[in-house]
Amino acid sequence: MTEASALPRPASAMTPVPYLVRDRVVENRDSATLCLEPVRDRLPAPRPGEFMMLYAFGIGEAAISVSGLAGVTDPTISHTVRAVGAVSRALHDALPGRVIGVRGPFGTNWGLSDATGRDLVIVAGGVGLAPLRPVVLAALADPDRFGRVTLIAGARSRDDFLFGDQLAEWASGRAIEVHRTVDIPIQGWAGEVGLVTEPLRRLPIRPERTTAFLCGPEPMMRGCAEVLTGNGVGAADIRVSLERNMQCGIGWCGHCQLGPLLLCRDGPVVTYDIAAPLLRVEEL
Repeated sequence: MTEASALPRPASAMTPVPYLVRDRVVENRDSATLCLEPVRDRLPAPRPGEFMMLYAFGIGEAAISVSGLAGVTDPTISHTVRAVGAVSRALHDALPGRVIGVRGPFGTNWGLSDATGRDLVIVAGGVGLAPLRPVVLAALADPDRFGRVTLIAGARSRDDFLFGDQLAEWASGRAIEVHRTVDIPIQGWAGEVGLVTEPLRRLPIRPERTTAFLCGPEPMMRGCAEVLTGNGVGAADIRVSLERNMQCGIGWCGHCQLGPLLLCRDGPVVTYDIAAPLLRVEEL
């Protein structure tokens, strides 16, 4: 029995476990990162790409991706929350000392173990950088594990990037090649302007040894996948994180159905050979 499997579990997968907001970092005008620690019992450590259901007591629950690395010995979990509704606003505004209910981890993960020895191409649009941050952190933690690592991050403007200080730190180092591009070049921006597909098109790719990770708006992911497949990367080597209305986390309610998939159970991370035909169907 592993240490993780020996951890106390709630009576039901639908029972929230209380976690305390230990720290809160404001990322931009509508997003904040919460570091949560267990009040008593702890849940198993989530893997990069998985999500948790976070419950703002008295308001409601929302599926939020994990935005940091978690280990067996580290009980904390990091989530980056964008305030877009009543529940996410309450979570976003939670200050240190506030108790939040947590369920999970749920869903599929980025499958980093299968990418060992391969080049990583990581493309994030807007808040899509949050679920991909654990991939970057894993690559930085073990630089000999992977080949060439490239991160392309896009945002509306300079002020809309998540993890701004970390992005600058990553860009100044040699472990990862970083491209930052914006839609609106406000005063003081000296970087790239345009869609994330532009630096992706210029990227020298070794298709036979490349694994790509995409997260962001669906049109962005489709466009990036088309660039990658056009350069010879197999659709099965492109992983996308899909978003639908996840309410239970365990495939009971069906709200997150996408064709034959229940994304809380069969996703959110799927390979593009599975996602492509589903994303072509309007309003699916």
